[in-house]
This record gives sequence, structure tokens and C-alpha cells, in this order.
Amino acid sequence: MSDAPSNQRATPGPTLHVLFLECSPADAEFCLQQLKKGGFDVRADLAQNLEEFFERPRSESYDIVLADYPSSNGTRIDALQLLKKEGKDIPIILATSASGEESAVEWVRKGVSDYVLKDQLVRLPVAVRRALEEKSLRQTCQRAEEALRESEERYALVASGAHDGLWDWNLKTNEVYFSSGWKSMLGLEESEAGNSPKEWFHRVHPEDIRGVRAGIAAHLEGRTPHFEGEHRMWHKDGTYRWVLSRGIAIRDAGGTAYRMAGSQTDISDHKLIEEQLLHDVFHDELTGLPNRTLFCNRLEFAIGRTKRPGDYFYAVLFLDVDRFKIVNDSLGHLIGDELLIAVSRRLKECLRPGDTVARFGGDEFAILLDDVHDVNDATRLAERIQKNLTVPFTLHEHEVFATASIGIAMGAVGYEQPQDILRDADLAMYHAKSRGRAGWKRFDRSMRADAVALLRLETDLWRAVERQEFRVYFQPLASLEDGIITGAEALVRWQHPQRDLLLPAEFISVAEGTRLIVAIGEWVLRTACAQAQAWRASGHSLRVTVNFSAHQFGHPDLVGLIRTVLKETGLPASALELEITESVAMKDIELSSGILKELSADGMHVSIDDFGTGSSSLSRLKRFPINSLKIDQSFVRNLAGDVRDAAITTAMITMGHSLKLNVIAEGVETKKQLAFLRSRRCDEMQGYLFSRPVPAAAFTKLLQKARRLSPAH
Repeated sequence: MSDAPSNQRATPGPTLHVLFLECSPADAEFCLQQLKKGGFDVRADLAQNLEEFFERPRSESYDIVLADYPSSNGTRIDALQLLKKEGKDIPIILATSASGEESAVEWVRKGVSDYVLKDQLVRLPVAVRRALEEKSLRQTCQRAEEALRESEERYALVASGAHDGLWDWNLKTNEVYFSSGWKSMLGLEESEAGNSPKEWFHRVHPEDIRGVRAGIAAHLEGRTPHFEGEHRMWHKDGTYRWVLSRGIAIRDAGGTAYRMAGSQTDISDHKLIEEQLLHDVFHDELTGLPNRTLFCNRLEFAIGRTKRPGDYFYAVLFLDVDRFKIVNDSLGHLIGDELLIAVSRRLKECLRPGDTVARFGGDEFAILLDDVHDVNDATRLAERIQKNLTVPFTLHEHEVFATASIGIAMGAVGYEQPQDILRDADLAMYHAKSRGRAGWKRFDRSMRADAVALLRLETDLWRAVERQEFRVYFQPLASLEDGIITGAEALVRWQHPQRDLLLPAEFISVAEGTRLIVAIGEWVLRTACAQAQAWRASGHSLRVTVNFSAHQFGHPDLVGLIRTVLKETGLPASALELEITESVAMKDIELSSGILKELSADGMHVSIDDFGTGSSSLSRLKRFPINSLKIDQSFVRNLAGDVRDAAITTAMITMGHSLKLNVIAEGVETKKQLAFLRSRRCDEMQGYLFSRPVPAAAFTKLLQKARRLSPAH
């Protein structure tokens, strides 16, 4: 029976389309009035036979059917049964008399929405409203069921075709559905995994399980929007596979999770590539050793340990393979690479577990000794490395010997950054290399001061070239026979703005190392030639000697440069003498011989400096168009007190004359040296006994004094 009607008139709602079945017009009108009183806007149709009743729903859409019951025959009831069989979802309400109430209740059980007694039709609006609500709820449930069915069908399609494994966890029953893909990903047959969460968690790597459980718990507690994590899963073949697990919880109205579903993806290949890329970032491609980045990371950790309480020391060794370039240039880069690989193996053999050896590039290696007692641990390692490297390397049938120069810096409180101690170890290595290679040197603070001074000198030297702070001094060459000035050697000086006048010994090596010597040498050549031409213009014809270093002599167009300078200054080629050392001439005999012959053909003079200090042979010297030999001052200095120097000097003078060369003695400082050289008929000399190098103006005054030098002039 329907609920009791409300005494309050309902608010009018949307139009209600009603179909009456075989009701009398008076009964139908009474029903319409009751519905309108109940707040309905009603539109009604009347069907008085079966044909009308079945035709109406085909052409019209009805919200509800009202039928009187019982009827004089079964027509009405048959019609209602047929309507249900056709699947028409139209609520049906029976209007019955008290005598038919029992049968009406039976029809409600068979699917009729409700019934009302004819003497209580005031309750009809409530019955209609409830029937319509039930229909709406029924349709909502049907749509939800259809959506669920479609979702399940799609889920089944995805599960069967996806590469991922799927899982669905019923948190209330604690049962998990694992898809076939999930199982096959771990090498399992369909029947080899149950529906317990243990099937998942027991296969997670012991090192990863805590993170997996924590991630799931955080999501179920609502602290994360979803669960996601990478971890290792045990495979049936006994290995572990990397997987990516993702999941999301389904929650009730109160926010409590009752279900959690997700996927599992095999990312083993991706992880392998990732690990390889990570390895490549931190390791040297050739040797497989840690690279500078990884070394500095570990060194930074060691520096941090020194700042904590306790006695902790470490050491850094910087190592450079000696003469590696010779191996590369002579045997090729392939052999050079194999030598570096072999050296890296021997270095690793010398280390303790926990120590690190890294390749920094080229032939440079660095070693981090962790937790050492004192410097002796580091020096013993350096000696062990040197000894290990003395065994020759056999590389593609070539026997190669290798040594190394090693710098040692002890780690202690005071170092803040890895580059600080690496800088000091590097400085110590260069000091070891400068002492003859195949050795080691421990860093001390004076090395850093020297390095800072050297850097400052380099910077000042660059500025000096830009600001033309150099000066040319001239030292006279005089005939030993009569003291007449025969020439002038051009010598460079640096007028430093803070340090006054600097001699070549204080900056030439730096100029050579930075190749600034090329620019400086060109300026000296141009200045000397211009000054010599100025003297010639004033009546003083003499030759000017200009020194050329190895870098200058390697100029790609040295001959062209000299010819250009002579042309610009107007100095005759015969007035210029080029002076090179014996070692420069012998560095590349073919190249040197070609250049000197070309210059000699132009009329220039060639002089070999420091003769007797190198390892050249007379047969090789004969290949050069030489005009003069200079006897080095190291022989001249001890002429009076060393019979061997006296004998060597005598032999060189005799040999030079036999080759028809002009012989010049350098560094003449005493009258005894002068007397000895004159007695041996040496041709020319220069030295402090007659004159120090002087500026051009002072040299001009010497020329103006009859061009004759006397001792201590």
C-alpha cells in the first residue's frame, strides 16, 4: 500500500504523461484531479482496448500507466503482462477495490509498481511519485551496471594485450588478482601464483621491501596521490628483475580505501641502460677507471671527514707518465692507449681496498689514499708504483718501458675543496718531473708561492708585450788583435714597472713556455736592425747579432719574416748575423740546414752559440753554412785554473780555424783570459772585461771613441 498523503500541497513539477487503461472517463478525471492536487502537471491518454493500449506506447512516451483492477475479464491483466514482456520500463499502478486488494498485492510481487484503493485515491500522488523515483533509481543502477560491464570488458582487453602486469587488491578480503602478464613477467605459470599479497611482497628484493611497503602505506593513508616505486622482483630463473609498480586506491565516502589496483612494468633493460650511462658519466672510457668527477666526489667526502672529531688523514698522489708523447708519436695512438690501460692495471695492483685511482685525461692519473697514518704511507706507495712500472710492458710485440713522476699532497685540516689539494699535488708532480723524472716529490708551501709568482710573471709578460716594455741592450764584439769593435749582440731586457730592469734569465723561460718569445723575438729583430741601420747611416758599419730560440726558429715563414724586416729597416743582409744554439740546429737537421742555407744565400752570417756544450758531431756541423763559432763562457771562465778547459778551448779554436770559421770567445772577464785567447789566436771576444751590455745611446758613444775597446773600458 502507498504511504499516507501529505496535508501540504506539493509544488508543481514537470509535465506527467499518463496512460489510463480501460478506466471510465469519470474515474480518470478524478485521478487527474488528485494528481494535480499533488503538484503534477498532467497530460493523459485513455486506452479502452488492447489495440489502443499497445499502439499508444509505440507512438508516445509515457511516464506511468494507471489501470483499474479487478476487471470484468482478464484483458487488463493480460495487457500489463505483455507490456512487461516487451521490456517497456513504464511504472504501473493499479486502482483496486477492497475486494481485489489481495490479488493486487500478488501483482505487485510480479512487477507492478504499486496499487491504491479506489476509495483512497488521495494517496495516488504519493504512489506515483514513489514509482517515478524507483524508476529513476532503477535506470541509474542499470546505467552503472552497463558502465561497469563495459569497464570490465575493456579491462580484460587491456590485460590480455598489454605488456604490463596488472594487479587488483581487495583490501577487505585481502585478496589480490594478478594478471597473466604479471605472472609471466616473473616467469610464473598461471597456476604458480595464488591471490595473497604475499605472492607479491615475498618476491621483492630484501633491500627494497621496506620502501615498497612504506610507499603503499603512505598512499593508503592518503599522504600521496598515488603509489609508485621502482624495485627488484625475484624471477623464477633465480635472478632479480627491475620493475616499476604503480597503483591507486579506491575509497568509500569516508575516504577509507577498500580496493587498490595498478600495474607492474619490467624496466630491467631501461635500468641497465641507465646504470651504463651513470657508469659512463663517472668513469674513463678508455681504462674504466673513475674519472675526475667521481674522484673529486670521493675526495670531497675525505675532506669532510677531516672536519669531524678524530684522527683522520688522507693523501693525494698526482701521477704523470714520463715521455708518453714519445710512445704516441713513435708507435702510434693505439699502442699509446694500450700503454695507458696497462699502466692503470699496475696502479690498481698497488692499492689497498678503499683507495681510488682515477684517470684525469691524457697521461695523468690521481690516487686517493684513504685513512693513512702519516706521509710514509704515501711515499711507500709512490716507491711501490715506481718499482712496479720498471717491469717493461709488451704491447703488440713492442717492449715499452715507462716511468712516472709523482706529486704527493697530504690531506689535513685546511683544505676546503678538492681542487685545492689537487693543485698542490700537481705542483709537487711538476717539481718531481723537473728533477729528472721517475721520481716523487712531496708538496711544500714554497711550491705554491713559486707557482703564484710564476703566474703573476706570465700575466705581467703578456701585458709587457702589449705595452712594449722591453728594451734592447747591445754588447760589443771586439777583435782580439786590436780591440776594434766589429759588431754588437742584441740582448733583450724587460723594463718591469714594479721590479725595475729584468735580465733574460728572469723571464725568457716563461716567454718560451707561453710562446710569447715569438712576438718578443720579432720585436727585438726589428729594433736591432733599425738601430744597426741608424749606426750605418752615421758612418759606423758593423754587423748586429740577433739570437733565435727554438720557437722562433720554428716559425712557419722565418725566412720571409727576416727578409721583410731587412727591407723595412733598410739594413743589408750582410750586416745581420743570426745566432742559434747548437741544440736548436741539431733538433731538426734537415729543416735547420734548409733555412740557414737560404738565409746564407741572401748574404746573412750564421753563428753557432754555446759550442761544445751539446752533443753534435763535426760531420753534422759541416752540413750548415756557418760563419762563426762561439766558445761558451763555461770553458772560458776556468782557462787559468783548469787544464782541461784550456785544452778544450785550444782545440775548438784550432778546429774552427781549420774549417775557416770565425771563432768568438764569450764571457771574457779577466786579463789572464784575454792573454790566453790572444796566444791561441782567437778572432773575437765579448765580455765584462771590455763592456757590459748597454743601451743604444751608450753603445753609440763607444763607437764615437775611435771604436776601439781597452780592458775595463
